[in-house]
Amino acid sequence: MTAAANGAPAQPNVLFIITDQQRADHTGFGGNEVVRTPNLDALAARGMVFDNAWVANPICMPNRSTIMTGRMPSAHGVVFNDRSLEPGANTHVRQFRAAGYRTALIGKSHLQHGMSRNAVLPTGAPAGAVDQYWPTGWDTLEDAERYVNGAPEFPDSFYGFEHVELAIDHGARVSGHHLQWALDRGGRLEDLMVPLTAESPARRRSERWWQVYEPPYGPELHSTTFVAERTIAFIEDAVNQGGPWLAWASFPDPHHPMTPPGEWFDRHRADDMEVPVSVDDALEGAPQYVQHISRLHPSKQRGWVTPCGVAGDHQMLREALAATYGMIEMIDDGIGQILAALDRLGQAGNTIIVFTSDHGDMMGDHGLMLKGFMHYRGTLAVPYVIVDPRRSPGRTQSPAGSIDLGPTLLDLADLPGYDGIGGRSLVPILDDPAASVRDDVLIEDDFPGALALDILTPVKTRTLVTADLRLTRHSDGSEQLFDTAADPDEVAPLGHSDPARRAEMYERLAAALMEADDIARGMPVHAPSASPNGSESSFRA
Repeated sequence: MTAAANGAPAQPNVLFIITDQQRADHTGFGGNEVVRTPNLDALAARGMVFDNAWVANPICMPNRSTIMTGRMPSAHGVVFNDRSLEPGANTHVRQFRAAGYRTALIGKSHLQHGMSRNAVLPTGAPAGAVDQYWPTGWDTLEDAERYVNGAPEFPDSFYGFEHVELAIDHGARVSGHHLQWALDRGGRLEDLMVPLTAESPARRRSERWWQVYEPPYGPELHSTTFVAERTIAFIEDAVNQGGPWLAWASFPDPHHPMTPPGEWFDRHRADDMEVPVSVDDALEGAPQYVQHISRLHPSKQRGWVTPCGVAGDHQMLREALAATYGMIEMIDDGIGQILAALDRLGQAGNTIIVFTSDHGDMMGDHGLMLKGFMHYRGTLAVPYVIVDPRRSPGRTQSPAGSIDLGPTLLDLADLPGYDGIGGRSLVPILDDPAASVRDDVLIEDDFPGALALDILTPVKTRTLVTADLRLTRHSDGSEQLFDTAADPDEVAPLGHSDPARRAEMYERLAAALMEADDIARGMPVHAPSASPNGSESSFRA
């Protein structure tokens, strides 16, 4: 670490790199021998790789809000993509800013439901559980239409970020600050603000699934280029101004639609892709809704985010894999540019770096595609690397969760936490990869009732992952128990064949649910004022 002017160690900078919908095994360091990620592999070689890392929820908004707050979705309130994180929610970023850090969010936020308002389905009840008490419009800062003629004015603190440049959408649809950036570089509005349908313009498109296509513009206008370039610009400015900084470089890819631009579209041939060993899983013992999803070919999707299946079309899957790998390799190139900038600016020795994703993707496992209410390793596990220049690199099997990232960063920077944090600092594991701070990871998944009734999906799902077992229980009473040590591909559910281990997992699930039950919301954090007559209240609980 570098030293401050007074000789004391300088506060470390933080570079938080996050992708969207990237599987844990879709990196070279994650064991993939096809996708080429030399920059991420080099980064992993410098840090601690967590091979047993899990989301708190396998959906974008809930897990992103968990990463920000260090709280479970049922605690921070964003249990689905149809609601926004309360603007007053405390976050680890707020703590860094309060300590004098310059803070920036570049790329995808999805802390507000702007791009997923199609998921909002009114219940028809005469009133909600809580009255709307925030100013009108507080949750419209990620509405794409607000950026067509410029950008809206942001509050002084957007969940702790003082500087915000958004790339709101996915695939080849360009919106947010990204839109004006692309227009300033010669992009055409008709090529950028495109529909998320088969009518979107494309240079080339799969005949099997409209979501696999080459955009009508080149790499210079894509979201990955925007995030890399603007992150570097922020870091350069922060270094020039002096003082510590925290930057979120949040790449919208490789979330579908699968649209790598230009040469990245041709990085891999579909015919060279290998499909997963479980692609033709009969899903015996799986919930009926999962079996139904597996038979729903992407060409029959009702909407672009609707979970679907391979439905026997292995060539479609190969095309999706090839395009996804192209997106990941473009991201790797952008990350390489950011890391090179850190070296050039003399920041690498004083910068903590995190790399992760908000959730995974089924990508053909068990004949399933995309994500959403499919509790298998493909969507639940994420890449997870923490680099601290003060510590030795390594690799660990100790369980970790997305919920642990914020508390870990606060601990590494010697900053205070706040009431309600449910995550745990992973610093003991960074010091010793054989150490452990948790025995299991709880995963929540909630689906608004009206939507669930529409597609026969359980309203609630809870999963507990341990070192060798994974139990998933749905609100409709169905369950799956896997011995993940003996059956890493999760193709042989145990059912009731091992009652002792099943009973143990239910005991542990009950304990995890008790621990996750939140009592922090509304709790006073300062001493109450004295009563008007100067005496303390006589009431005692």
